[in-house]
Amino acid sequence: MKIAVVILNWNGQKLLEQFLPAVMAFSEEATIYVADNASTDDSVHYIKENFPEITIIENSENGGYAKGYNDALIQVEEDIYCLLNSDVEVTENWLKPILTEFVNNSETAIIQPKILDYKNKAYFEYAGAAGGFIDKYGYPFCRGRVFNAIEKDNKQYNDKADIFWASGACFFIRKSVFKTLGGFDESFFAHMEEIDLCWRAFNQDLKTVYIGKSTVFHVGGATLKNTNPKKTYLNFRNSLFTLTKNASGNLFLLIFTRLLLDGVASVMFLFTFKFQHILAVLKAHLSFYKNLPTLLKKRHVLNQKTGYFKTKSIVWDYHIKGLYRS
Repeated sequence: MKIAVVILNWNGQKLLEQFLPAVMAFSEEATIYVADNASTDDSVHYIKENFPEITIIENSENGGYAKGYNDALIQVEEDIYCLLNSDVEVTENWLKPILTEFVNNSETAIIQPKILDYKNKAYFEYAGAAGGFIDKYGYPFCRGRVFNAIEKDNKQYNDKADIFWASGACFFIRKSVFKTLGGFDESFFAHMEEIDLCWRAFNQDLKTVYIGKSTVFHVGGATLKNTNPKKTYLNFRNSLFTLTKNASGNLFLLIFTRLLLDGVASVMFLFTFKFQHILAVLKAHLSFYKNLPTLLKKRHVLNQKTGYFKTKSIVWDYHIKGLYRS
């Protein structure tokens, strides 16, 4: 079974200089690719000069995470894809437990390793931590991270566990599964497209697994900081996209409740004087309404399976009941 590590890059020469050497040193089982999203810096030149053994795939435009990977992976022949962010530090033997799982368990379709914070290595990282779940209304959370409450890594998640979604920061998927699912939804551009893909996998009875014996460290926010209103816009919009396409049950009631909860989030932004983020939520809703006919068409051709959520409302559990708090 052959594995390809595919790093998507856009004007990320400094990140490549920092993190690519470890990928090359600790990934002897893999073929390494860099998929470049039409960078205007010297990224491609840097790779050619310093790592001639790397295969460079030059995309014609910056189509974001979704289109960037869709375009690039057409040219990758290996059996397993590892989609690796350019701001991830890998560790020695990080690939071995992943490959073992894929070889020994044919029902495993998607895998995520343990993701710790590069800036504070004793703690889990926001984007993925120890594997993702979702609530009834489409709000994502992780083992090791709920909202902004992030757990210290005390080896409590050194296990193997079935999860609902795997982080796009370090995302392993069988090539056959990626093709069967039709790849990422390019209307997302970036953020939460991996949750949409994992949800579609769940609706096809495909398994997503967390492997705690494999560890990577993620910087996070290399493209968009958490404080950037554009990130708020994409997260709120794409979450609504994902919920509409994939959730089972009474869609009208789900969306209506979700819009009310987003309104509560906007009030919280108001109290913290994050006025640009309130505008971002509003723009996300306007984009959602504009795209609703297309989303409903996509929903019509997709399966929707019950039992997708781990809890009915993570907002209620965390803020009202006080669960999941460190």
